[in-house]
Amino acid sequence: MVPGVVTVNGATHPLDPPGHMNALDWIRQRGLTGAKEGCAEGECGACAILLARPGVAAPTEWTAVNACLMPAQALAGQEVVTAEGLGTPSDLHPVQNELATKGGSQCGYCTPGFVCSMAAEYYRPDRDDDFDIHSLSGNLCRCTGYRPIRDAADALGPVAADDPLSARTLDTPPVLAATRFADYVRAGDLSEALALIAADPSCRPVAGSTDVAVEANIAGSRPELRVGVGHLEELRRLHVDDNRIEIGAALTLSEIERRLNGSVPLLARLIPLFASRLIRNAATIGGNLGTGSPIGDMAPALLALDAEVELVSTDGRRVVPLTDYFTGYRESARRSDELISSVRIPRPLARSTAFHKVAKRRFDDISSIAVAFALDVEEGHVRRAAIGLGGVAATPIRARATESALLGRAWNEETVRAAAAVLSSEGTPLDDHRATAAYRSAMLGQALMRFHCELLEARV
Repeated sequence: MVPGVVTVNGATHPLDPPGHMNALDWIRQRGLTGAKEGCAEGECGACAILLARPGVAAPTEWTAVNACLMPAQALAGQEVVTAEGLGTPSDLHPVQNELATKGGSQCGYCTPGFVCSMAAEYYRPDRDDDFDIHSLSGNLCRCTGYRPIRDAADALGPVAADDPLSARTLDTPPVLAATRFADYVRAGDLSEALALIAADPSCRPVAGSTDVAVEANIAGSRPELRVGVGHLEELRRLHVDDNRIEIGAALTLSEIERRLNGSVPLLARLIPLFASRLIRNAATIGGNLGTGSPIGDMAPALLALDAEVELVSTDGRRVVPLTDYFTGYRESARRSDELISSVRIPRPLARSTAFHKVAKRRFDDISSIAVAFALDVEEGHVRRAAIGLGGVAATPIRARATESALLGRAWNEETVRAAAAVLSSEGTPLDDHRATAAYRSAMLGQALMRFHCELLEARV
């Protein structure tokens, strides 16, 4: 493929969208109106489409993403399938057929988005015929028709041997070449990306664009230049050795979850609670830290893991402990001319970990508080304690006073109750529409007591 061209449902189209148009609007202008805008912030999944992307269990995998959060310019060189491209009224795709026969489409507004998310799971190479219902966690049905939708998902069998979309996964993914539009540049390599952001400190690096696009859709933010870096191989490496785990900043959360495959238990507990599958398929670990949000779920877990952030610029590289990275509300040690290149987690990992998220909904919701624990208990005493907190201060923080109250003490109910009282006083929680300060403080203490109970139960 050449830059400025995109393949949609097998047909090639020239790509020259107006500035700041998102992929959803561009697709709908082509007459493919199945995908729709429901929320414009990645909550509802009505805009879901499929992209051919580098795979974990196959060379290419069909990945469902929110088209409303993707810059139209980022479609250059991509292979896209919409609900219309999966089947026709006279020749339904298996996903569409099961939804129709099981009564899974009611008003129909959300159905094309469900179809795309279900198709992504249908084609997942390591599915083993069991449908992961959490693949639909980012799709909302306003008619409350979830039972027949689940029935349709459960009825899906194996993929037919001659299915062309399944065959596509065995070939290499699209090569995303450098492109240049007036307000969007896809860098050819890391050096070009660094030169661009060094030349213009106001430009916005974007990978999954799940945060920048919400600002554009809801608040009307219009950066003069966005630099696409999510495809850069230099930012997409995952390296594991005896001393550390290094995660490339442009790896999506779904890729991290599948590639680590439970080898970092704390992240394995966190990632399924992080937004929805549609968001995790696009959002990156570097982007989550780059926003500097005090309520991002990734930072508390990485703080508990004693993680470091590697920053890169035209001047070279430097490593910053995550405990020193956040400097104020949505502010960090990262300079405007720097990119996060990777996150480093030292080994060995703590033996006992947990991630507790308190939110109005268990999945696909912003935390009222988030607490990550990493402890080593040897001969009944706490030898190592790291606790990361989110939602209780202007930045994600370590619960240093609580850690001190645990270190060297017997790991028993008396110690835990005393330390829980300390944990309840950590940070400077505020009243807002998600929770009161008093509730947040109470939940901090409860989180430690719950963690203690979980470890006791695990040993029974």
